[in-house]
Amino acid sequence: MKFIHVLLVLLLGGCAANSGVVPLGQDTYLVSRQAATGFSGAGTLKAEALKEGNEYCVSQKKVMQVIHTEEARPPYIFGNFPKAEIQFMCLDPNDPELSRPKLRKDADTTIEIRN
Repeated sequence: MKFIHVLLVLLLGGCAANSGVVPLGQDTYLVSRQAATGFSGAGTLKAEALKEGNEYCVSQKKVMQVIHTEEARPPYIFGNFPKAEIQFMCLDPNDPELSRPKLRKDADTTIEIRN
């Protein structure tokens, strides 16, 4: 019975996804993390993605500037497992873009035009 539990944990753990650092453009990158099940919290995934992005920028002797974050919304069923994605820039420490974060807010309202 223990063997079945261990096997199940290994199979589910193998379904987790981590994009690594993906270039989006000049000095701009993306990191995404997705849990293997619906039992993980998106906050932990987001923190891990932020840590990975920051470590990447530090390795280049630059500073991370977060541009956008996104998380999957519940219910976490049918493959919609907790997911976190961050977009960020790696900038020189004296870059004026670092003065304040400029996070984009996603639209939360849909306008329907009927004829």
